[in-house]
Amino acid sequence: MAMDRTFRIKVRMRRFRRRHPKVAFAIRSFMIFSATFGGAYGFVTGSRAPNSGYDPNAFAIGASFLFALACLGLATLSMRLRFVARRMRKLSAHNEALIDRNWELKEAEERARSLFESQGDLIVLRDHQGRITFANDAYCALAGQARSALVGTRFDFDVLEQGDSAREASGTRIHDQKIATPVGARWVAWREGLVRHDAGQPAELQSVGRDVTDRTETERALSDARDQADAANRAKSRFLAMASHEIRTPLNGIIGMGGLLLDTNLTPEQTTYARAVKTSGEALMALIEELLDYSKIEAGKLDLEQRPFALSTLIEEVTELLAPRAQAKRLEIAAYVDERLPLEVVGDAARLRQVLLNLAGNAIKFTASGGVALIVEPGIWPNEISFLVRDTGIGIAPEAQSRIFREFEQADDRVARTYGGTGLGLAISERIVKRMGGRITLTSEPGKGSTFEVAIPLGFSQGDAGRTAFPSPDLSGKSVLLVADGIEASLIARRLERWGGQTCLVADAAVAEALLPERSWHAVLIDRALGAAIADRVGEAARAHATQRLVLLTPSSRHEKLSPDFTGFLVKPLRAASLAARLALTPEVASPDLAPEPFETAPVRAPAGGLSILVAEDNEINALLMRSLLTKLGHRVVIAVHGEAALESWLAASSAGTPYDLVLMDIQMPQLDGIEATKRIRAHEAASGGQHTPILALTANTLVEDRYACFEAGMNGFLIKPLDREKLDEALAALAAARQLAV
Repeated sequence: MAMDRTFRIKVRMRRFRRRHPKVAFAIRSFMIFSATFGGAYGFVTGSRAPNSGYDPNAFAIGASFLFALACLGLATLSMRLRFVARRMRKLSAHNEALIDRNWELKEAEERARSLFESQGDLIVLRDHQGRITFANDAYCALAGQARSALVGTRFDFDVLEQGDSAREASGTRIHDQKIATPVGARWVAWREGLVRHDAGQPAELQSVGRDVTDRTETERALSDARDQADAANRAKSRFLAMASHEIRTPLNGIIGMGGLLLDTNLTPEQTTYARAVKTSGEALMALIEELLDYSKIEAGKLDLEQRPFALSTLIEEVTELLAPRAQAKRLEIAAYVDERLPLEVVGDAARLRQVLLNLAGNAIKFTASGGVALIVEPGIWPNEISFLVRDTGIGIAPEAQSRIFREFEQADDRVARTYGGTGLGLAISERIVKRMGGRITLTSEPGKGSTFEVAIPLGFSQGDAGRTAFPSPDLSGKSVLLVADGIEASLIARRLERWGGQTCLVADAAVAEALLPERSWHAVLIDRALGAAIADRVGEAARAHATQRLVLLTPSSRHEKLSPDFTGFLVKPLRAASLAARLALTPEVASPDLAPEPFETAPVRAPAGGLSILVAEDNEINALLMRSLLTKLGHRVVIAVHGEAALESWLAASSAGTPYDLVLMDIQMPQLDGIEATKRIRAHEAASGGQHTPILALTANTLVEDRYACFEAGMNGFLIKPLDREKLDEALAALAAARQLAV
């Protein structure tokens, strides 16, 4: 307690000295003077007294001792004064540094305040009661009020529209608002969070807003434009679908009637004209398919399937489909599938076939001599397969190679005038390939041909593990002489070498005849394209030197009588399985009457009794075509010209106990369309528990949503116009077989 009381006394004295320095100085001076004067006066008076016992010696000693104490005190005081002076200099230097730092802080504070005030963003601070404690110039300007009028109020803008709100992990709330201001409605993006300026005060809500009116209006304009573009795309897709339907309907009659006309007895001139009509219709059909494919890709409706398919089979089908076109131009077309590739892969076989048919078809189109090769090899990446389409055609100039993949573009105007075409095929192919995750590249030189490479990742099917497409012959150590020239000859030689054969490829018959006696040949393959007489002469010369003598034929020469010097024949384009099977067989004995088997003509399947078929078709020509086709196939046909008539006919047949075996239902008909008619038929079947009647859609629409609508209505399948007679025959034959099994 005493120490505390002493400390308080000292504090009070120091405060008194700071507040009244002159009074404190007078008191201190008076006390020093009084002490000095009292001491001196007492000493002088005491020394003069008679009984003081004054001793000068003792006085001198005492005075000396006091003087020494005084000198010691002065020395101590002097040292303390020097120490205090040194501390004062340090404090002065430190004080100057603090002053400089304080000025710097003030300048930084002024700069920060100036920056804070001059921000284009709106900044406002509110206390816990919502009152404004600070608002910068931008906020005041937008509010149209002075800062002094805003501080302390609960002012806020009127909200015209509230946007989406979100909260960050730090607790900051982000939201957009459309507010009313004196200058008009504005969109502001706010960021709001709590800040604490003083540890002893509650946190304040800091709101920072940025005027985003231009950005928001631009985004909304873009959104509206995007919506309008989507609507335009949908309208374009529907227009193309409707246009294709309207074109396909008469085209169905042109192609179908042309086919029926070719089945009648015509003069050669009439046959030529009828075939020209059918060919023109098919060309128009191909153009419509390209436009529809392009429309689907543009609308983003190109769906890809992921199903296992046989790679070699697909490639051979492509070459065989294009073989008639190539052979009509006296071109070779051949395929080679590397044996390192799996038997089955997973992907969209239909779209891949479309791309390859387009590329190989273009190669045939722009090639006047030589041939076209389709080569399939492993790609440079895992699970990637490379498809090469190589030709010996006109080639493409370097400056044109960069634009031929664009829509409606061709190499140049001369090519467009000479060969025709829309310029959509390559554009569609490129988009399909990219959609499949692959790439398409071109290597070409004018006058020397072109090579298109399509590299696509295709997954390996687990179902073909350990299986092979066909048993490969063991040709190790065996010599094979191949007398041929052209693209296919080089691919055959490549395959024989893969099987281990020592292959000798020659294009000159005289050289081949000279090589025959040099060794024993396991087989000699001779291309009849070198000339029938040349092939027969080489075959006769090889009889004594080769156990197998095979001749390569084109389909057009299968009916010709062959020389008995040959033990067999192979038809071009050559299938790898056929070549392997022929080389693996025991050599046949030459027969004088050896000749290729003629083409097998598929007989028209007319099931016993035929089917009872209801055809709902409003177009007279198509109705006549359907009646003619189905009658020729041995079926009984009833025609209904619209959906109401089809429904009435179906109900009448069901009530009479003679229901139809099949209904072919056109989708677009007057009064009652095919979708609604099908729904009513299915509803009646469900209510009565009657027999389920197969219904196939007759439609020219190929859009996915149209197919879904048909399936949802209860249809069983599709027949796309123009009708393919073979597909119609297959569908009806399958239905007839199912009916017989059910019986």
